[in-house]
Amino acid sequence: MEKYLRETRMLDYSNPSIQKLVKSRGWNEMKEFERIRDIYNYVRDEILFGYNIDDDIPASKVLSDGYGQCNTKGTLFMALLRACHVPCRVHGFTIDKKLQKGAMTGFVYKRAPQNVFHSWVEVYFEGTWYELEAFILDKKYLERLQAMNTDCFGAFCGYGVAVKDFRHPVIDFNRNNTYIQSEGINQDFGVYDCPDDLLKEHHQELSPIKKFAYRYYGRHMMNKNVRRIRNE
Repeated sequence: MEKYLRETRMLDYSNPSIQKLVKSRGWNEMKEFERIRDIYNYVRDEILFGYNIDDDIPASKVLSDGYGQCNTKGTLFMALLRACHVPCRVHGFTIDKKLQKGAMTGFVYKRAPQNVFHSWVEVYFEGTWYELEAFILDKKYLERLQAMNTDCFGAFCGYGVAVKDFRHPVIDFNRNNTYIQSEGINQDFGVYDCPDDLLKEHHQELSPIKKFAYRYYGRHMMNKNVRRIRNE
């Protein structure tokens, strides 16, 4: 389990801001199950769904941003878990961009790559690896989506969601897997010890022009749209 606890450039859990958070929340004084669940809920609901400047930013930057998406919130989740002696690893994928339609709109959606880089976190607890993905969307955002789509009682794909049961997605951790985008997966890259290793082999394929456009225009439009949905 040692390799699933080590600090890396991205999992910078000795950063003072992360250590301060861990101490203030008292996570290391909790029993392991409550510790995992509390960290999970914190990342899900107090780090809002949004789009950072890049996937390879360290956990401390995600924390200071206060928002993130699958890959960046996953980095923070892993750093907090490892800071609290909970083994974890990352599983990489791609998802079809149609899952993002609604969060991405107009020109941004049209110019986005068809396959979007994605990951979830796997946590080792009581001899089992749990697949945890539903920390991506904060509850307030998801509840607003449900309120906007009251006629949907089955599968739903869009706005950062891809699930079989839109009314009752499995988003709470209670010794179970949680999913919120898994139905959109179209390619599996396997598991890696840390996001640093995953991103050395797989990452979002963008031309320099598209990367610049995403950083300085696209993500800001997406974040504005996500905030609008959450606050309607």
